Amino acid sequence: MTSVKEFRVEEAATDDELGRGAFVFTDDYSVFDWGKMPDTIPDKGASLCAMGAFNFELLESDGIPTHYRGVVPDGDDDPIALEDVSEPPREMAIDLTQVPDLPNDGREYDYDSYHGDAGENYLIPLEVVFRNQVPIGSSLRRRTDPADHGLGLDSWPAEAVDLEAPIVEFSTKYEESDRYLDRKEADTIAGIADIADLESIAREVNRLVTDRAQEAGLDHQDGKIECCYYDGEIRVADVVGTFDENRFSYEGTQLSKEVLRQYHKRTQPDWVRAVEAAKAEAKQDGVADWKSLCEERPASLEDDVLETARDMYCAGTNAYVGRELFDAPPLSSAIGAVRRL
Repeated sequence: MTSVKEFRVEEAATDDELGRGAFVFTDDYSVFDWGKMPDTIPDKGASLCAMGAFNFELLESDGIPTHYRGVVPDGDDDPIALEDVSEPPREMAIDLTQVPDLPNDGREYDYDSYHGDAGENYLIPLEVVFRNQVPIGSSLRRRTDPADHGLGLDSWPAEAVDLEAPIVEFSTKYEESDRYLDRKEADTIAGIADIADLESIAREVNRLVTDRAQEAGLDHQDGKIECCYYDGEIRVADVVGTFDENRFSYEGTQLSKEVLRQYHKRTQPDWVRAVEAAKAEAKQDGVADWKSLCEERPASLEDDVLETARDMYCAGTNAYVGRELFDAPPLSSAIGAVRRL
């Protein structure tokens, strides 16, 4: 179980063979690494499943290998293509790889042990992040200055900044708090998977998602991929190009989970500050479990906010996949409600 989807194992992976399993997408959401929040967003899980399936099929058609096997309609057992479903799916069939334990002593993680158990069939313990823009809320604003990227700006402006060429970064996946890495450390953590190949695949995924977004009238700002390594090949894993993994906008308004992040910053600033303080304290003290140090808990959202979020996910997915999978307002109406939050 992750914060937003359940993980089903039908046949476990071995050192030599992939297994079989599925993701079952829930309507839960998570912001600021908190995990499951107090509320659910209706139809969010099906939205992520449909959009992720669409992108996996897009990648496969372009020759990029993935762990995707199809979507599974309710009451069915066999995976099928997204175009063959009559109702929005919630289950995605996938190939499974090995995910060994990652031992840690506080914030010190033993990647040698991870790879010792992983062999040559494993989930690469990295997230590969690509950026076409630097939107409001991007961590790049906290960690770097515009001059670090060749931009002629003294400081980050209060608006999205376009990049002439995409930036690719690497961050940890299984540590309690994600860390951005220099290339040398990322190469070590990747194990026998080639870091240059990971970057190349990320750029190709970014290109395909960006092109599809433009066809749908959306602006693709940034995103990430996760990958597995099997039989000498890197394959794209987890979920790709959804409104949770990536940031999009429509007519200048954010169309992604970032809407929920920014809403919490405006309406629950005490909790957001407590989260930041707990993470800082944990980092200073070398403690992995930062949530145990947090003195605040998130509050539930109002029904109208949840409805606006639901329409954003569903209308956005309809636009992206080019099909009215969900009963949702036009995207322009859904975005209008987002602007009024």
